Amino acid sequence: MAIEQLPDGRWKVDVEPIKGKRFRKIFKTKAEAQRFEATCRTKVVDTPSWSPKPKDRRRLSELCTRYYDLHGHTLADSARLKQVLAKLAKDLGDPVAVTFTGNAYCETRRLQLEAGVHGKTLNNRLGYLKAVFNELFRLGDTDYPNPLAKVRPLRLQERPLSFLSLPQINEVLEALDARETTPGIGLVARVCLSTGARWGEAQALTPERVRNGAVTFANTKSRKTRSIPIDKALAAQLVAHFKRHGLFSNCMLTFSRVLATTSIKLPAGQATHVLRHTFASHFVMRGGNILTLQKILGHSSLTMTMRYAHLSPDHLQDALRLNPLTDEGN
Repeated sequence: MAIEQLPDGRWKVDVEPIKGKRFRKIFKTKAEAQRFEATCRTKVVDTPSWSPKPKDRRRLSELCTRYYDLHGHTLADSARLKQVLAKLAKDLGDPVAVTFTGNAYCETRRLQLEAGVHGKTLNNRLGYLKAVFNELFRLGDTDYPNPLAKVRPLRLQERPLSFLSLPQINEVLEALDARETTPGIGLVARVCLSTGARWGEAQALTPERVRNGAVTFANTKSRKTRSIPIDKALAAQLVAHFKRHGLFSNCMLTFSRVLATTSIKLPAGQATHVLRHTFASHFVMRGGNILTLQKILGHSSLTMTMRYAHLSPDHLQDALRLNPLTDEGN
């Protein structure tokens, strides 16, 4: 029997709910013994160590798909993210995810770096993979830690931000206005230059978002809307365009082609974004407040906006005033 009374009146529990899992204990009362027996049986059912959870044998590509299904589809540019994750898994040999290591990733990253893949691209890919492991662990879909948790991004040489001078702005706008086959492309550029908007944000404007002397961007990278004042002339041009042509067409690629016909040469990878940099740079050079600029650009972190701080007229002027050669010859 699981419970029996001893000659001295105490009660002994000797229970084996499953083979190889035995519990023995002596109690003063029968009620205590019965409660102990019931607890032992329940504990074995709740935490069945005798029936271990099957090992997670899913491959990295399966985890990427799972991440997309559970979370990735809610992110901005989710379709592109899905493609990037699929390529990442393929480039890494699609290992069984639980066996994947940071060393294996770093070895592949070295080969890609030597093959000419840009360091910023590799850092972005590392961030995507870390997000996959972190989010699935947070959701309880995986039960092992992120194998890339201790892998650090590459340290990259900071590149000076490119922006257009006033003559270059005029040259670009003239070239865009001459592109008669793409109505409104010059107008999209003017919105970017007037508000610091990304090309996609300006291109997605609708008549309802141009009112009261301001434009409202709702399709932003941060998923937050922001309204920026514009001058009356630009507002009138936008209203007239919508009445005559309807919404803007997808003309980002056309902008790059038109830019290539001008005398302006930009670093690789920069095209429409130079308009956003141009707005921010001229804003700061004319004495604009860096905190105001953060709100206009929609940066979630001031760190991003501080890239333009060096253009301020007062930025680090003490270096000129206090350097040891200032009073030379006195």
